[in-house]
Amino acid sequence: MGLVVSMLALTGSLWLDMAQLWGAEGVISKGPVSGNNYCHLRFPAIREETLFSPRPVLKDPKDGDIVDFYGPCDYDPLGKEEIRRQRADVRRDRRNDMDSD
Repeated sequence: MGLVVSMLALTGSLWLDMAQLWGAEGVISKGPVSGNNYCHLRFPAIREETLFSPRPVLKDPKDGDIVDFYGPCDYDPLGKEEIRRQRADVRRDRRNDMDSD
């Protein structure tokens, strides 16, 4: 019985370490590029219907709308900077759509 408890504790600690390694929720992949804090992150885009709400939500990775990001390893896909960037993209796309009509 002691072995089973030890294995469960070890497995739990490994999952906790992996969560810290992957960083923010929603990160699909994370790989260091150079230096101490520069990484290539891949994460789903934010669902447009939640992008301007107080609680944005990431798309399902299966949707295929994946952001390739190069920058700080601790970058948050739902942080203020990313929300601001994706909101600007949506506004630009809407303006372009209106101009092409």
